[in-house]
Amino acid sequence: MRWRGQSIEETDASALPGLESIEGLVRAVRTPDFQGITFHEVHAKSALNRVPAMSAMPFAWTVNPYRGCSHACAYCFARNTHTYLDLDAGRDFDSQIVVKTNIADVLRRELAKPTWTHEGVALGTNTDPYQRAEGRYRLMPGIIEALETSGTPFSILTKGTLLRRDLPQLAAARVPISIAMSIAVFDDALQQSLEPGTPTTAARLSTVRAATDAGFAVTVFLMPILPHLTDSVGVLDGALAEIRAAGATRVVFGALHLRPGAKEWFWEWLEREHPELVPAYRGLYPGASAYAPQGYRKWLAGRVRPLLRRHRLAGGAETDAESADAWRRPARKGVASDGAGARATAPPAARLF
Repeated sequence: MRWRGQSIEETDASALPGLESIEGLVRAVRTPDFQGITFHEVHAKSALNRVPAMSAMPFAWTVNPYRGCSHACAYCFARNTHTYLDLDAGRDFDSQIVVKTNIADVLRRELAKPTWTHEGVALGTNTDPYQRAEGRYRLMPGIIEALETSGTPFSILTKGTLLRRDLPQLAAARVPISIAMSIAVFDDALQQSLEPGTPTTAARLSTVRAATDAGFAVTVFLMPILPHLTDSVGVLDGALAEIRAAGATRVVFGALHLRPGAKEWFWEWLEREHPELVPAYRGLYPGASAYAPQGYRKWLAGRVRPLLRRHRLAGGAETDAESADAWRRPARKGVASDGAGARATAPPAARLF
């Protein structure tokens, strides 16, 4: 691997953020509790990742305690990042997990710098901070403590039910926090085929309820919506009914993206599990195209928006300004941000993301 055998003083400008300086690679770990998975424990040089100014992302900073993800979602857009470590975007992404064991300590040092301006930090934008490895390594409590102590607002997007472990700590924090749960598939068989390492849909909905009961206004990311598999009125209506029943207040939806790395891996899944849909998908995602055609996305939005109104859910398409702005809003009832990480009290009835 590109980062194996480096000394701690050496840097590799082409490595992933936080892995530039590695021997750093402390050890590789296999355990019977995680069959087929290897954890590469590293000492990261940095924790905060600056999002490029040219990016369309509505946040400026991210923290990623893990690289690779045992959720093994066939469509995961982050798959190609594993190739930067000379690992493949397919099976290696699912089974070769890089763990930044010192990330909380590094983050504390970075947040203590006089130059830190308390901009919001997003967690879960690359790989899931509450994937199964978090049950072993418990990195998130230290990350949460570092952000909260420094007065830094943050957001968490996850598919992981391990979030429930940290809800008391999150609820006690005195900074704006937004919580979102990603739930794409409401058919159990399809979900286990497409996302074999994820918690069940029912378990994720229960986690939404737990976060709601802890005082958070939870958003559900109904993404990706898959053409011809999860985009019918009946499927969408049923999904939104369950989301509403779980207590969520907002939904962000979007059609399947197929970026390099993910596209090849998803194509293998589709050819194996739904060969009858291959011609339709090749028409929707021809050549190097990563996004569904604009016509399909408009059609999908026209189908979903009336259902959102029916179920009294806020939100909209991932490309909507409101959906992008939701990343910047606090999520706990009664707490709002003044834009610099300080706290202010909001009306208890406010619906905050």
